Amino acid sequence: MTDRELLGLLDGDSPRRALPLIPLLLTRQPFTAGAVPRLGIPGIRFSDGARGVVIGASTAFPVTMARAATWNPSLEEQVGLAIGIETRARGANYSASICVNLLRHPAWGRAQECYGEDPVLTGVMGSALTRGVRVHVMACVKHFALNSMENERFEVDVSVDEHALHEVYLPHFKAVLEAGADSVMTSYNRVQGKYMDINSSLLTDILRDEWGFDGFVTSDWVFGTHDAVLSLQAGMDVEMPLRLLRARNLPAALKSGELDRGTVLESARRILRTCLLNAATREPARPRADSVASPTHRTLTRQVASESIVLLKNEAIGQEPLLPLSPTTRHLAVIGRLATRANLGDHGSSRVRPPSTVSPLQGLREALPGVRITTASGRSEHAAAAAAARADTAVVIVGLDEHDEGESVVTGGVDVGVLGSAFASGPLRVALAGLAHLASHFVRGGDRTSLDLRPADVRLIRAVAASNPRTIVVLIGGSTILTEEWEDRVPALLLAWYGGMEGGRALASVLTGDTEPSGRLPFVIPTDAAHLPPFDRAARSVVYDDKWGQRRLDGEGTIPAFPFGFGLGYTTIQHRLLEHKFNSTGGSADVVVQNTGDREGSTVVQIYAADVSARTPVAQLLGFHKVTLEPGAEKTVRVTLDAGPTLERDPATRSWSPRPGAWALLAAQHSPTNWAHAAPLRRADA
Repeated sequence: MTDRELLGLLDGDSPRRALPLIPLLLTRQPFTAGAVPRLGIPGIRFSDGARGVVIGASTAFPVTMARAATWNPSLEEQVGLAIGIETRARGANYSASICVNLLRHPAWGRAQECYGEDPVLTGVMGSALTRGVRVHVMACVKHFALNSMENERFEVDVSVDEHALHEVYLPHFKAVLEAGADSVMTSYNRVQGKYMDINSSLLTDILRDEWGFDGFVTSDWVFGTHDAVLSLQAGMDVEMPLRLLRARNLPAALKSGELDRGTVLESARRILRTCLLNAATREPARPRADSVASPTHRTLTRQVASESIVLLKNEAIGQEPLLPLSPTTRHLAVIGRLATRANLGDHGSSRVRPPSTVSPLQGLREALPGVRITTASGRSEHAAAAAAARADTAVVIVGLDEHDEGESVVTGGVDVGVLGSAFASGPLRVALAGLAHLASHFVRGGDRTSLDLRPADVRLIRAVAASNPRTIVVLIGGSTILTEEWEDRVPALLLAWYGGMEGGRALASVLTGDTEPSGRLPFVIPTDAAHLPPFDRAARSVVYDDKWGQRRLDGEGTIPAFPFGFGLGYTTIQHRLLEHKFNSTGGSADVVVQNTGDREGSTVVQIYAADVSARTPVAQLLGFHKVTLEPGAEKTVRVTLDAGPTLERDPATRSWSPRPGAWALLAAQHSPTNWAHAAPLRRADA
């Protein structure tokens, strides 16, 4: 290869002038990096995203957080396979679809793109998606590392101690790499004072030397590279997606000796080896164009959306729970500004534009052709209350949309110097930076300002519930929505997420009882936002510790509104822990599960461990298994256990050993608070 071809592997192939066109081009074609036509090297052909392929009219799956709520890794692997098929059919060979950043706080604008607050759940689900994607294309995991806020993502500096870093915020990345991920995308933020593209401690010492990762690392787009030479030396292989810093600086640095040729060759070989290995081992047959948004994939997205819906409350009205809807229902009022919207999620880089969508109202009308369905937008509380009063049952659909949360594509704090020397200093830099700051106040998305519903939604719920005691509230959103100020007024409550192109039909199938509500929360819902870690949308520096989510509430002895792992069904399930095998590499637990109800149903058997000698034991998820049973059926399931949450890492030796304390094991259907009947954790290697 010539020097020009060699250095061309290390950044995107698109010129700087393509920058303003990125949002348009991203939806029309793959972005290419490192193509060498003379040698027949196609390069990295990039496509986003986490809920489907962003190129063209593709299948829009439920957002990642919704899929986490299925607690079904085999289903998530099918989603990965579908995304890989559609990615390849669109001409790409690389999918940046695996987002495994931990949900430290639910106000994070891109919470919908992650798998929730737990490292084990995140690692298992992210690994499943990776296995599916890799059948057809290279799989990229992102955003490495400690990326859990949006508005200041370009500037924030995250401080974290060695224990929290390795035991909380990195295990799921390692799990996904062990599942075969080909590439890692760095995050924009700094960690311990260093931007991630030049953070050799994470990119080389941990990622390559300690974990043995041999794939390639790319930057996050445009503003994710801060130094052409230092980033390459630190272990960041590809500047994406344009020819910017490296195109300007690497040729001279290589010629002068500032950049060692061996460093260039090391990155080049990683890139070429990974691309060639993918081409040699992927499914030989290229998917047909009509596989995109195919009936098979539409059926899959509906199944995923159905399994993701979490039933949080279902009180009896008279003799029976309000849900599923009674077959004698003759008049249904569907109320709320989100009832007629498909509401697929944020409008950032992961936005998918499907060929068609199904709103909740459309789904209910299709499912209940013999039922009179009236609607009210909710703009007038009086009109909504009147509509509810005339109906047998009222369904209120409220929550969030792309204006409340999501990727903030334009934010303050971007380093415009990456665009060229003219922007490195002087009036052009000041003007463009000022424009970015100004624009950041008007774009959609960003971190949330509150965990509550909009005040108008709360007033609507109260008005409708006062008019009709048979009121069902359906929440739409990407993470925690607090319910404490109004939840006691309604008998039934569901969390339906951003449910993808088939979300309306999935919701209808759960409300009518055609489908069991089998979703479980991938995070805790507290009674008060003050029970969670502090969250400052404008922070330029933050400290991440090991006290967040359900674990923070456990440690402080605080009871949540709905615990991590919680979700109701339409039947009753009992379970009993039989035995377990465990050592420092993992283990298994056998649990007897019985459906004691009168209809088919499912549960997620969750295995937790805790140091029960602590004043307030903190539950640690070790493993889970979703199981469906016919009425009266009994089954013994084996749950694979992850030893990681019971271990601690010695920073000096990089070795892992059991945490001190009296550890016990418990099988539960959500994160437990009572450890009275827990079994002592027996370690075979103790």
